[in-house]
Amino acid sequence: MIRDALSLPRTIWLLGLVSLVNDSASDMIYPLVPLYLASVLMAGPKALGLIEGLAEALGSVLKLFAGVLADRLRRMRGWVIAGYALSGLVRPLIALSTSWLGVLACRFGDRVGKGLRAAPRDALLTLSVAPNQRGLAFGLHRAMDNLGAVIGPLIAAGLLGLGFSLREVFFWAIVPALLVVVLTLFIHEPERATLKAKPFRWDLSDQPRALRRYLLVLALFTLGNSSNMFLLLRARELGLGEAQVPLIWALVCGVAALAGPPLSALSDRIDRRRLIIVGWAVYAVFYLAFGLLPAQPWLLWPMFAGYGLFLAATEGAEKALVADLVPGDQAGTAFGWYNLVTGVLLLPASLLFGWLWSDVTPLAAFAFGSACALCAALLLAFWVGAQRGAFVEGAAET
Repeated sequence: MIRDALSLPRTIWLLGLVSLVNDSASDMIYPLVPLYLASVLMAGPKALGLIEGLAEALGSVLKLFAGVLADRLRRMRGWVIAGYALSGLVRPLIALSTSWLGVLACRFGDRVGKGLRAAPRDALLTLSVAPNQRGLAFGLHRAMDNLGAVIGPLIAAGLLGLGFSLREVFFWAIVPALLVVVLTLFIHEPERATLKAKPFRWDLSDQPRALRRYLLVLALFTLGNSSNMFLLLRARELGLGEAQVPLIWALVCGVAALAGPPLSALSDRIDRRRLIIVGWAVYAVFYLAFGLLPAQPWLLWPMFAGYGLFLAATEGAEKALVADLVPGDQAGTAFGWYNLVTGVLLLPASLLFGWLWSDVTPLAAFAFGSACALCAALLLAFWVGAQRGAFVEGAAET
């Protein structure tokens, strides 16, 4: 597997390095936002659900927009540079927020940047590697992304341990963000066949049937997959110390980084659905158990490690499956739809989760997420397709 990873093109490794440094900046801030809202701005789960859901949903519209235009213009590099630059410059401004509305504005700006870069970047990855290495390429990219998500919380924990305030930690995130902008300038545009672009259709009738079904199943899963910030808020509620919150998130990302490449590479050799189904089943068990968990902080560490395995099994495989279902000249649009579906559904998912948590019980919120994941796994197994080969063949259907 190491030899195969080293044989991947330079673009894959460069995009992975960009994601590593970017997530170091992002995750210096991300796990601390629930603490900042609760302890500094005095906002609760409902505000957190609104912030995360609205920011992700509105930013996700741009993911489709950028993906479609990247296919039409045959240019992806500019979208990637602009997206990373905007996110990196906006994130530290959370430190200046005096209400949850300020945090919403900053998170929205961050997600707009992600919206501009996500689909074009995934199309870059798709076009830079052979089809039989897609799982490994996306897995390596996600592993480096998750490695950055380990480094960021560790830096944040270190700064907090040295006596820095939450606001000061947010300001320091500008340093890796500037390095990201420099690195993106070295990305090269891949060669693409000059084909006549298909008319864009909002009803997805221009997309393969297998992809349409897959997106519907992803929508159901995402409805129960609210912001990860709720997991951190729950961990804090169950007795985890403030300085330990970024450390436990680092554990999640560390497990995902280590297990991601081999599990994603496995999806190149088997039906990718099997790996995703197992991952979603693990998620269903994890969420139900998390809602039932007693106030024993030591139990949180193996629980969050298990969550990292879920991420490792699904993050690369889910995207590689999207790439399998469309021809290369439609990759930007396909990933735009993928990101739109998984982003827009975070708004009702996070709002519903926050409402169930506040007005019913945390267990009700986590049980709902578990049920959605289980139903999505069953649909992926019996409705989207029966064999891996059927997917590839289905990509030609309209």
